[in-house]
Amino acid sequence: MKQEDFDEYIRQGESSQRKAAYEWSTAIGLQAVDGLKTSDYLNELARRNIAGEISIDEVGRLLDTYYETKTIREADDEEKREADKASKNIKKILAAKTFNFSANGYISIHRRIFDGVLLRAGKLRNYDITKKEWILKGDTVHYLNWEDLRQALDYDIKQERDFSYNGLTPDQIISHITRFVSGLWQIHPFGEGNTRTTAVFTIQYLRTLGFSAENDLFAKHSWYFRNALVRANYKNAVKGIDYSPIYLERFFRNLLLGEQWDLRNRYLHIHPTEEWSVQPNLLEKPTCTGQVQDKLRTSTGQRQDKLHTKNPDIVKLVLAIGEQKLSVKEMMNGVDLKGRDNFLNLYLNPAIADGYVRLLYPDKPRHPRQKYLLTTKGLMLYKELA
Repeated sequence: MKQEDFDEYIRQGESSQRKAAYEWSTAIGLQAVDGLKTSDYLNELARRNIAGEISIDEVGRLLDTYYETKTIREADDEEKREADKASKNIKKILAAKTFNFSANGYISIHRRIFDGVLLRAGKLRNYDITKKEWILKGDTVHYLNWEDLRQALDYDIKQERDFSYNGLTPDQIISHITRFVSGLWQIHPFGEGNTRTTAVFTIQYLRTLGFSAENDLFAKHSWYFRNALVRANYKNAVKGIDYSPIYLERFFRNLLLGEQWDLRNRYLHIHPTEEWSVQPNLLEKPTCTGQVQDKLRTSTGQRQDKLHTKNPDIVKLVLAIGEQKLSVKEMMNGVDLKGRDNFLNLYLNPAIADGYVRLLYPDKPRHPRQKYLLTTKGLMLYKELA
């Protein structure tokens, strides 16, 4: 199954097929960060799972049998086995609705991704590491020393958990998310699989903020994502190079706001050629370099925008809630509506489904003091509207 096949399901498949195709596309695409490719057999199993012919657990059983009974061995069997099993595991994680936003949760994701793949799945490294990077001309990012890994994970995630996005502009929110993700990745707590773990953790965290990461960016640009993390964490005063989070910010601007920065790795090299010295936004007019820049447009010819909504009822509700925590009755008064069923069906449920509104007590929908407030995505829209 090729990427264009996933794209076809994402565009035209039924709801469950679109969701499964996104999950498989992302899971398989993320293997590229470690130079891995899945087998044709796994790709066929993914197709059957998307079509509803087999469950994800059946995919796992068939995959185990395939490698246990394989008689003709190939040089890249071990690499494909890692890519196949890690992809299956990532798909299963992305399909789950639960998320543990803690250091334990982050470590658990590594264990779940690489269960049956790496000997030290879910184990923090007990040695220091360096990695030569092409975009750094063979230099390395300075990763955290192994003695402080757990303390750093606890600190970074607690700081983010306690952080409030209230009052921030969309640009400030993107900048903050960039700093959090790049800092988490720089800890590099595992011997292998750090970028794949960070990507899956990030996707799940963004969902809790109201954003949908269900597109092809992590599938098609996972290598750019990794290199952007490298540039965000690399500094060399002798060479006159400072930390450069702008490339990672542009990844997230594409992902969350629907912008169209050209995400090719050559722009990230510390000494790019003149042709690759300016990273263009393909939504803007062509630059003086003469490069052809196609604009990202929907079928109606308009720019895709993941922050805004065409649903006027959602807009009205977002403006009514603002930075408050309101009950259903208070929200109904805010939109000047008396019929509870109409309010739930036309306003509240669509706003929750599209990631603009969340429950104060999400695990207890019938909590006696239940209130509703805007997600980070909803706050970004509110700031622009207000």
